[in-house]
Amino acid sequence: MDSASLRSLTPLLDGIDRWVELAPLLPVIVSLELVLSADNAVALASITKNLNNIDLQRKALNIGIFIALLLRILVILTAQFFLNFWPVKLIGGIYLISLSISKFLSLNNNGSDKNLIENSEQSNISLFKVILLLSVTDLAFSIDSITAAVAISDQFLLVITGAIIGVIALRFTSGLFIKWLEIYINLEKAGYIAVGLIGLKLIIQLVLFKLVIPEYLFFLVMLFLFIWGFSKKNSSINNV
Repeated sequence: MDSASLRSLTPLLDGIDRWVELAPLLPVIVSLELVLSADNAVALASITKNLNNIDLQRKALNIGIFIALLLRILVILTAQFFLNFWPVKLIGGIYLISLSISKFLSLNNNGSDKNLIENSEQSNISLFKVILLLSVTDLAFSIDSITAAVAISDQFLLVITGAIIGVIALRFTSGLFIKWLEIYINLEKAGYIAVGLIGLKLIIQLVLFKLVIPEYLFFLVMLFLFIWGFSKKNSSINNV
């Protein structure tokens, strides 16, 4: 092989070497996406279960998660500007806190969210609203998870790969959580407390930007919340 051919292969070989170096980071980024998506899955499941029709629930999740994936990729590609633009974290934090408070108060007042959508005449409009709410909610959550992922690696393709795997997992876990919300009576409350904590974290990072909250401490709080969430079953349901 002549020197010209070798030179033409140099970029390819450099790219392979770079991926070999970065490959160990992919499981870390995927794990991070999955851990940070647990409360996201509860929130999305809680929103989706208002559609009292399995087909509509699946359709809403499929379309909503697909739009969420596109929005996440857009955020990653514009991360340098988007994540450093302080109103983004402020709006995201306020949205998550308000979502947490409103849902938590609703659950305390009514025992569960009874606002089910059954009327076929309203189903199309309601489906659109649910899809929109799913997309906006996931976008607010992605501010935290993408910030953490970009801090680990500045390689956009790697972060996008992790985000795609995380969103696919989110689609299936959200479907599971719709069932689990009916079984474990504290799970929805635990999820929305976690949602509020993430919103509070975004606000704290914005106001006290020099304060670094240890990620392991945040993960431990989330772990204990979900242990509590899964600790008590609905007595009227015998089978999981």
